[in-house]
Amino acid sequence: MTVRVMLVDDQVLLRTGFRMVLAAQPDMEVVAEAGDGVEALEVLRSTKVDVILMDVRMPHLDGVETTRRICAGGQRADAPKVLILTTFDLDEYAFSALKAGASGFMLKDVPPSELLAAIRAVRSGDAVVAPSTTRRLLDRFTPMLPASAAEPVRPEIGRLTEREREVLLLVAQGLSNGEIAAQLVLSEATVKTHVGRILTKLELRDRVQAVVLAYETGLVRAGGGPGA
Repeated sequence: MTVRVMLVDDQVLLRTGFRMVLAAQPDMEVVAEAGDGVEALEVLRSTKVDVILMDVRMPHLDGVETTRRICAGGQRADAPKVLILTTFDLDEYAFSALKAGASGFMLKDVPPSELLAAIRAVRSGDAVVAPSTTRRLLDRFTPMLPASAAEPVRPEIGRLTEREREVLLLVAQGLSNGEIAAQLVLSEATVKTHVGRILTKLELRDRVQAVVLAYETGLVRAGGGPGA
């Protein structure tokens, strides 16, 4: 199945470079481009897209607000997934985009092979593309948020079984399904089932939102360890 990709970046040369990389892949097609968020939202009204490579710092409408509008009420199965592209490893804009519903983020100088793998992963629903990088970003910026560890745990957390809560903690610490399976001595399929139930019970879009929730509610503190 061909992955329909949209490039949203105000730098034409960067879009050209990404387009050349994607065009060489038999399972990917660049179906649209935009130079800012306003143009992107307009294009999306008439173009079917699977994955959006989104810059965060753009004129007129930045990537954070654009992502928020795209992902608003985005529980539809056919809603496009947003993969944030940022110049800096620790970027407060990228953190805001994750909260807005982005499925992950990568650096703009990422090797082509990693970018392609990320696009395929996002398309298949594996939202956290680089768990360790996502965790570093959360560790950096979560303590600055008013809704950090002082916020009471959401009532929905009480719906989780002890095992599901354990899995959520490991997801928030940046572990992949395979790593969680090894640590808990479970099959990877069982871990995937637990993750799916966690997302359903907490009414979350994907793993990224689960990570953000775990930090905001104090289940996990900056540094990756369990909260109180």
